[in-house]
Amino acid sequence: MKPARSEQEFQNILRRLELALDASQIGVWEHNAENEVLWDLQMHRLYATGKTQRNVMADQWVDAIHPDDRARAEEDFEEAIRRKGDYSSEFRIVLPDGDIRHIRSRAHYYEDGETATFIGAEWDVTADVMLTRELSAQKAIAEARALALEASTAQIEYAAEHDYLTGLPNRRFFDKRLSELSADCSVERLAILHVDLDYFKQINDTAGHAAGDAVLKSAALMIASVVPENGFVARMGGDEFVVLIPNFSTLGELEIVAQHIVRLLRQGVSYGGSLLQTGASIGVAWTNDGSAAGLLAESDVALYRSKNLGRNRVEFFAPHLKTGLSRDRRIAEHVKVGLERGEFIPFYQLQVDARTQSIVGIEALARWRHPQRGLLAPESFMKVAATLGLIAEFDAAILRAIIRDRQSWETLGVTVPRIAVNTSAARLSDPTLVDQLKQLQIEPHTLSFELLETVFLDEIEDDVLTNIAALKQMEIDIEVDDFGSGHASIIGLLKLKPKRLKIDQRLVMPIIKSREQRSLIRAIVGIAKTLGIGVIAEGVETQAHARLLRRLGCDTLQGYAIAHPVSSLDLCARLAAAQRVRLAG
Repeated sequence: MKPARSEQEFQNILRRLELALDASQIGVWEHNAENEVLWDLQMHRLYATGKTQRNVMADQWVDAIHPDDRARAEEDFEEAIRRKGDYSSEFRIVLPDGDIRHIRSRAHYYEDGETATFIGAEWDVTADVMLTRELSAQKAIAEARALALEASTAQIEYAAEHDYLTGLPNRRFFDKRLSELSADCSVERLAILHVDLDYFKQINDTAGHAAGDAVLKSAALMIASVVPENGFVARMGGDEFVVLIPNFSTLGELEIVAQHIVRLLRQGVSYGGSLLQTGASIGVAWTNDGSAAGLLAESDVALYRSKNLGRNRVEFFAPHLKTGLSRDRRIAEHVKVGLERGEFIPFYQLQVDARTQSIVGIEALARWRHPQRGLLAPESFMKVAATLGLIAEFDAAILRAIIRDRQSWETLGVTVPRIAVNTSAARLSDPTLVDQLKQLQIEPHTLSFELLETVFLDEIEDDVLTNIAALKQMEIDIEVDDFGSGHASIIGLLKLKPKRLKIDQRLVMPIIKSREQRSLIRAIVGIAKTLGIGVIAEGVETQAHARLLRRLGCDTLQGYAIAHPVSSLDLCARLAAAQRVRLAG
C-alpha cells in the first residue's frame, strides 16, 4: 500500500500544474448549476479583464462573446447541461480594445450529490484559425491556378491547331486529320479540294490588309458552308484553303462541291461600302484506296493548272500535269538565283513626238540575260515571278539598273529624255518606297512610273495615294499603262491625276481597218485632253498607224514602227546619233 502523499507534495504538484497551465496559456474555469462561475488568472488574461478575482459573473463570459457567435455558444452550453455530458465549443470573443480572438472551450460534467458542475479549460486558437484560413485560401488559389492552367493549356492547344483569323483548323491540324483518315480502315476513298483565292494579292495591295482579312473570313465561311457533313476544311496559310472529303460517292460529287465554292466566291465580298471582287481556283485530287501519300501535292498541281488556265475554275489532277509543274518550279528557282546574280536587266524602247518624230521618252522593259538560254522576254518568267510574289523586287532591281545606265550615258555627254519604268501596285503601297527612292538621288523630271496594275484604280488605298503624292513632289511622273483595257476609269484618272496615259495596243492595232476603233481612240484622246493628260499610243506597227494616230491627236508614239527594244549600249549609240543630228541641224 502506497503511503499517503504529504501536504507538501500536493503543493508541489499544484505548483507544477499551475506552471504548466501558465506556460500553455490555458485558462481554467468552473460553472455550477447555481450559475456560480470561477475563473483562474489565465482566464482573466484571455479575456483581458484586468482583474484577478476568482468569482465572476456569468454575464461577463456571455457579453465578451462576439454577437454573431453568442447564440451558438450558449446553445452548445445548454445542450451539454441537457445531456449532462461534456461541453465543447469554439467561438470568437471581443476584447475591450476591440481585438477579436478565437477561443476553444472544453469542459467535463461532474455531479456531487445534488450539485452539478462543469470544470473546463479555454485557450486562444486564433493563430491556428488564421493558419487554417490561409491554407484554405492558398488551396483555393492553387485550385484556381490549376483550373486556369488547364484552361490555358487547352487554349494553347486549340490555338496551335487553329487559324487565329478564320477560326478554321490550320496546317498542323490538317496534317493530323489527313494522317488519321489515311490510317482509318473505314475510309476507302479520300479527296482533297485545294482552294486558292483569286485576286487576293491585288485586294491586299490596293484595298489594304484589313480588307484582305475581311475577304479571308468571308471565304472561310463560304467554303465551310458547302463542305459535306463528314468533310473537313482548313486554312493552309495565306489565301489557301483545303477541303478533305472522305468516302465520296463519285467524282461528280466533288465537282458539285468545288463549283459551288467557285460560285459563292465569285459573288465578291462587301467591305467598307464597296464590293471586293474575288474568285477561287480549285485543284482536286483523289484516291480510291484511302492512301494520302502525295495527295496534297497532286491537288497543288491541279490548282496550279487551274490558275494558269484563267482562274475561277476547277481542275482535276492528271499525271501528265506534273511535267509542266516541274518545269515552272525549275524556272522559279532560276528566277530567284537570277535576281541574286543581277541577271535581270532593262532593255529600252524609244518614244517619239507624234508630230516632229523627235525622241521624247524611253520605256524600260525587263529582260533576263539567262546564262544558258540567252536573252529572255518577260513572257518567259514574269508569270512565275508574280506567283512567287517577286514583282516588287523586280521593279526595284530594274530601277537601280536604269539609274546606273542613265548616269553612264550622261557621263559620256549624251542627253537622256525621261525614262518610264513599270511599277506594281505592291511597290507603290510599300511605306518605305519614298525613302528608298531618295537614297537613289533621282534627278527631277528624269523618271516616270507606269502603273501596271490598274484593276482597282477606282479604289486606290490611302497609302498608295500618299506615295504617289510624294513621287510627284520628287518630280517623278505618274503614267497609266494599258488604258482602255477595261480597268481604268475616268473617276480613277481624276483621283490619280497622271501625267500621261498609254492607250492599250489592242485598241491601237485595229484602227487602220476599224472605224469603231478609231472613234474609240478619238474619244480617249478627247477625255485625256480635257483632263490635261498626255496620250501615248503603244503598238504602233506601221507608218500608217503613226500618221493616223497623229491625226487622232495622240502626243507620243511607241512601237516597232518607231524602234525595237534595245540594250543599254545600243540605246546610248542611238541617243548620241540623234543628238549629233539635232546639233548639226
